[in-house]
Amino acid sequence: MIVRLFPCLILGSLALSAHAIEPELAEPSGGTLRTSTISKQDYSVDLMQLYRESRLEDPRVIASYSKAQSGVEQENQAFGSLLPSLTANAGFNRIKQNNLQVDQAYDSRNYTVGLTQPLYNKAAWENYQHFKSLTKQADSESREAQAEATVDLAQRYFAALAADDELELVQAERKATQKNLDRVSALYSKQLAMITDVLDLKSRVDVLAAQEVDARNQASLSRVALSEIIGRPVKEKLSRVRNDVELKVSTDSLERWVDLAITANPSIKASESAQEAAEAALRAGKGGHYPTVNLNLSAQQTNEGYNNSLAPQTDSYVAGVGVQIPIYSGGSTSARVRQLYQDQLTAEQQLVATRRQVVKETTSAYLNADSSVEKIRANRNALASAEQSRIAAEKAFTYGVVNAVDVLSAVQNEFEARRNLLKTQYDFITNLFILNRWAGKLSEESVESVNVWLSSNVYTK
Repeated sequence: MIVRLFPCLILGSLALSAHAIEPELAEPSGGTLRTSTISKQDYSVDLMQLYRESRLEDPRVIASYSKAQSGVEQENQAFGSLLPSLTANAGFNRIKQNNLQVDQAYDSRNYTVGLTQPLYNKAAWENYQHFKSLTKQADSESREAQAEATVDLAQRYFAALAADDELELVQAERKATQKNLDRVSALYSKQLAMITDVLDLKSRVDVLAAQEVDARNQASLSRVALSEIIGRPVKEKLSRVRNDVELKVSTDSLERWVDLAITANPSIKASESAQEAAEAALRAGKGGHYPTVNLNLSAQQTNEGYNNSLAPQTDSYVAGVGVQIPIYSGGSTSARVRQLYQDQLTAEQQLVATRRQVVKETTSAYLNADSSVEKIRANRNALASAEQSRIAAEKAFTYGVVNAVDVLSAVQNEFEARRNLLKTQYDFITNLFILNRWAGKLSEESVESVNVWLSSNVYTK
């Protein structure tokens, strides 16, 4: 019995040392700032810094802004058709006349200035309203694209954090398991340990080595995904979630969030503007049946007479009103009206679909964020239980009640609980971003409010 307990006592002390090797990432650091030098590899960036970089480098954000500006210029073009148009012409000619009575060559000149002001043009007016609505649609779509890009950045940021967590957790667990394997192997060589313990530990080390390769690859891939948005390699450390903050959804009810989304969501606003644009386009199409009235003013100075003959300089001033009445255009105007009517119906149904999607996505995001809060509490309790279970297994091991594999399983469960807790925190923050996006509240202030949950850029030696 004494021979049996001796290796168990030794293995118990080894299991205790395994717990001492815990990854630093499991608890966000809150160390004090030292004025000593901070090397480049120790400097970390937070979500707000990457957000500001992405505003300048993300092609989707830049393209959405350009599209919105293009809509503004299209509106200006349509408005220009309602304003006066002014033209000026000048002509200089060398004329030679030759007949039975005249044989002469002379220079002629003429200057003309004309102004046309639409007095009534329904099609042009409604076309301006059409592009005015399209400008609002482009602006809403731009804000929606920027919100979507922000959510994508947050998802990639926390995916990178999760990948870093997994790599460091696997490395820490493999290091602890390898240390136990080395010592148990030494005991086995002295016939103080069982071969099954050695083989189980070796198998676990091999599995962790394979997991480390995959985790390292995933960490690299997650940084590549971040670099795609930022436009540069992201090699700095990422600021982690602090452990002194309480993660929770706002006190507003689900109904309040849904009402806010229906009112402020950029996708809904874009669809509403698209419907208004379709209605204006329909009115513009019907305007093709209406007469147009223009005011025409012109002034001319010339020394040309009939048949380009030389005449004294003459100044002419003309003011007139022109009326153009469409009578028949082969049925194209009526066909266009019918087409625009169908486009209007399409825009109406797209608005209905968008509203339903926003309600669904807002509800899903709210419920996911709310459930994530409960999962965080549950995972914290699970981690505490796993720590107690590991402690109990270590004590039981010292009395020979359990073997080394049982202790290692308890340690493995504790590491898994840490993974689950970190992942749940990242899922909650991501769902919070998604909720704010669908509610139309995602802005730089929203990113800043989440960024305060991350640890500051300090490094303690």
